Amino acid sequence: MRKYYTRPCNFYYGNHAKKLIINKEALPLAGNLNIAFDKLEIFQRKKKSVVKSNLCSIKELKNLNKEIASVVNIDLKRIVSKRKSICGLKFDYPKIMGVLNVTPDSFSDGGLFLNTSKAVKQASSMIKDGASIVDIGGESTRPGSKTINEKNEWNRISETIIKLKKFFPKAILSLDTRKSYVMKKGIEFGVDIINDISGLNFDKKSFSVVSSKKVPFVLHHIQGTPNTMQKNPKYDDALLDIYDFFEEKIDFCTKKKFKREMILIDPGIGFGKNLEHNLRIISKISTFHSLGCPILIGTSRKRFIEHIVTKFDTPDRTGGTLASVLYGLLQGVQLFRVHNVKEINQGILVFNKILNTN
Repeated sequence: MRKYYTRPCNFYYGNHAKKLIINKEALPLAGNLNIAFDKLEIFQRKKKSVVKSNLCSIKELKNLNKEIASVVNIDLKRIVSKRKSICGLKFDYPKIMGVLNVTPDSFSDGGLFLNTSKAVKQASSMIKDGASIVDIGGESTRPGSKTINEKNEWNRISETIIKLKKFFPKAILSLDTRKSYVMKKGIEFGVDIINDISGLNFDKKSFSVVSSKKVPFVLHHIQGTPNTMQKNPKYDDALLDIYDFFEEKIDFCTKKKFKREMILIDPGIGFGKNLEHNLRIISKISTFHSLGCPILIGTSRKRFIEHIVTKFDTPDRTGGTLASVLYGLLQGVQLFRVHNVKEINQGILVFNKILNTN
């Protein structure tokens, strides 16, 4: 477990960011010249608890003591390094992953797209509305859900995958599954990315499948299982505990010769987290840039929105979803997993245009 953690902060955008970078007054975030930062928040942790966090400008880094500086300098190299493309997808602009649940019981759209023709039509709409990735899942992982048979899961999604690859050969398809059997079948039929909410922990064969096939994957965090995850989740510090999980998993993968640049990270909002945990993660999400991987976040329609807005809750929670997406955009998050692709894309386009107008 680490003692120090590094979070880029105090961001600038657009032409102003570019000028600061050129004048060496700020640094680019993840190689993106449209987002710059000139300060770091350094967390210090001792015996599992956060002792303190201090702000440090990039000009003051030389004044840090050697122990802290050695960690921060390594982190800083990853924070500023350009993220390599995954499946041809560049991370110089915020991208959208559209959610396609081919299930009877997902928490917000269960049963709507269980029929193949309806699933394909929905995927087609999401692609036209600006989704860079379509994330297909055949098993609900809502709070309280139970595991289904791997063959039943594959049978739900197989025809949809086949038809999407036929009608949209250039579309990037992500497969939301915890099972190596489903992963292997999906890859055989052209799936581009594996998205396993268990962080490749549910099935011991999962890493072997993605590694042998050299398929990029989303490293997702969950505490517990979908059936148990919301039963009093606990952390010493949600943000830093999840960071430790990511770092340990990425180190394991790289030691097994799996490239870091093929891993996306998702802190798993709502997966074994209460409102306090979710807000801690979202508010400090730029901490994860020091892992050197693209960041994906899925806040779409999540219950933490209801807990904040209470009587102003709506079925789609589009307003709360968009607010969390735009905050993530300000923190340099590269990929957003959402249900309402057109509305969220509209919000990103308008917000980003305003943000980058000087």
